[in-house]
Amino acid sequence: MRYHFNVYREDNSYWADGIELPGCQTQADTKEELVEQLIDVLNLYLDEPAGTNMVFPLPDYSLESKSEILSISVDSKIAFSILMRQYRISHRMSQKQAMESMGLRNRNSYARLEVKCNPSFETVNKVRQAFPDFPIFECFS
Repeated sequence: MRYHFNVYREDNSYWADGIELPGCQTQADTKEELVEQLIDVLNLYLDEPAGTNMVFPLPDYSLESKSEILSISVDSKIAFSILMRQYRISHRMSQKQAMESMGLRNRNSYARLEVKCNPSFETVNKVRQAFPDFPIFECFS
């Protein structure tokens, strides 16, 4: 999962602003430092605290080919949680319904998948069995 940023140069520094995530921005003295800052800022921005109902927009991959735009990868643990929440909501399911479709025993087991997590292969397999079209490979781009 990769989000995109417009990059601007002012005097002797750079700054960037999220295209899909307005308000996700940072600045640095060099372009290399800017990329490092963007990785940190993006992951902090998306690492939503547990118990909130925030739903982030998914990346617009049509922006990948534009040279003036930086494309920054999301940590795979955070990407997985964003996709789980997006997928559940797009299928108009409650957490309880998603939990039941995956064969999990309690709602907390499911709820942990919607916050920064490192799911086991067994859990990923349950996700794929319950939701065959879940875009798991998007977590690793």
